[in-house]
Amino acid sequence: MSSDSDTSGRAERRDLAFDALADPVRREILAVLAEEDECSAGALAERITSVGRTAVSTHLRVLRVAGLVTERRAGRFRYYAVDPTGSAAEVMTLLQGLFQQSLHDVRATVENRPPASGRTDTDRTDGAAEAG
Repeated sequence: MSSDSDTSGRAERRDLAFDALADPVRREILAVLAEEDECSAGALAERITSVGRTAVSTHLRVLRVAGLVTERRAGRFRYYAVDPTGSAAEVMTLLQGLFQQSLHDVRATVENRPPASGRTDTDRTDGAAEAG
């Protein structure tokens, strides 16, 4: 029973992360954080010029709730960083798995495809078939 709730919890976190990543401003914020390691909300608002400070704060909250960024408070400032152990890691693992499977599928398709125009390597006249 615990396994089912763990699985559904992971799926829910993954869904939140993908929902958060669907927005181009949030992806831009993550890109800045990936470059800077840690950044204050004010500094992020200065770099993200497509929206205002309030919108940046709202986007940061969505990213935090989705488990993609961490928040550290220091006095009246809040600093944000990509969370390498949170949903970001899960999403990367999932995407890497999908990418690897896609590569495997493409490789299998190419290897099992018949030669073009019905020719085989033995039909070649340049001697390359014998050299390989």
